[in-house]
Amino acid sequence: MKTVAEPSRDADAPWRTGAFQRFAAATLISATGAAMAPLALAYSVIEQGGGAGSLGLVLATTTVPTIVFLLVGGLFADRLSRSLLLFLGNLLAAGAQGVLAVTVATGHATTTSIAACGFVSGTAASFIVPAAQGAVAQIVPEEHLQQANALLRLPGNAVRVLGPVVGGFVVAASGAAWALAWDACTFVIAAALLLGLRLEAPAPAPGGILADLRAGWTGFWSRTWLWTYTAAGTVLVAAWLAGFQLLGPLVAARQYAGARDWGLIQAAFACGLLAGTLVCLRWKAYRLLAVAVATGGALALPLTAMAWSMPLPVVLVAALLAGVGLDIAVVAWNTAFQQHVPAAEQGRMSAFNGVGERLAIPLGYLVTAFAADSWSSQGTLLACAGVVVLVTVLNLCVPDVHRVNRLTPGSRSAAVAEDREVEQA
Repeated sequence: MKTVAEPSRDADAPWRTGAFQRFAAATLISATGAAMAPLALAYSVIEQGGGAGSLGLVLATTTVPTIVFLLVGGLFADRLSRSLLLFLGNLLAAGAQGVLAVTVATGHATTTSIAACGFVSGTAASFIVPAAQGAVAQIVPEEHLQQANALLRLPGNAVRVLGPVVGGFVVAASGAAWALAWDACTFVIAAALLLGLRLEAPAPAPGGILADLRAGWTGFWSRTWLWTYTAAGTVLVAAWLAGFQLLGPLVAARQYAGARDWGLIQAAFACGLLAGTLVCLRWKAYRLLAVAVATGGALALPLTAMAWSMPLPVVLVAALLAGVGLDIAVVAWNTAFQQHVPAAEQGRMSAFNGVGERLAIPLGYLVTAFAADSWSSQGTLLACAGVVVLVTVLNLCVPDVHRVNRLTPGSRSAAVAEDREVEQA
């Protein structure tokens, strides 16, 4: 795969700028809370007597607002200061988690109250995600975007390995309320750090919110590489969630040593994510989008290994490679997106892309539920792996995917001009 040599400008390296240090610190602190929150949320439902139905309701109310309000968050991210949006979004999430921690600690939590707090947290996330995507491109020089994206994923991936373990000990020793309280504190600290970025608001386009939304959709649809990647990603993520997250524990219980081996498989995947981040700090591929598409196809490996009842060491290696591929795909995609989408449109484009990814969650689970009555778990796993491979190959056949390559300062103006011609056409 072709790579490019980039100028070495240590003075402009992302880790040397105060704004990036603030953003990275906020990301690290938030990651420690986010790693514990799912476990704490599940046990807060269990502690008040809820079962699978109650937990499903809570998870649904957390997910739905991220789909419903994400486009609104994207519109705001292209009109208002992204640092202000990040501040307010984190503050809103802190309030929701703080209220939840208090109700759990005092024994007043119910499924309804937990779901309501989850709804508020999901709403906050719908404003945080598109604002954060555009903020990185405002903070970091273009030639260092990949390094910045990798560095920002590094703490989250590192915490992903240890966070659930620590969260488990905290919940077991002192209850879910303390883990939730820490999550709320991390949002407060992150909010304070992000407010200090003082990012200028993008220049708003003439017209109102609806005009912005129409212009955003036109811009999204005019970029073939963007909507085809989003469509393929929706199907790929649905197949991955259905095969790995839903069927994986069931297959591990039947074919391996249950929870112990499933924990090892998840740990191998998390280690792969961390390794993928380290690869991205060194390897700067030229064909950014093609790399993102191709490496995402590695998610088929553990699905195939479990479907064929391969020995556990083989499954662990497959999960490790899948993690490496996924993280390279995410960093390459973020870099391509930030380089090829104008800063004033990144909020809306990120929102359109994010809606597709989030729709994959219920899609994957529903399809698996229907397939479970007709197919075995092994057959469904193979089908999921086949879908991952198929959408990867089909997306690589899109010509525009091979035109979205790494930009250097000298090639930026030509790419912008070409992008404008495509939009006008």
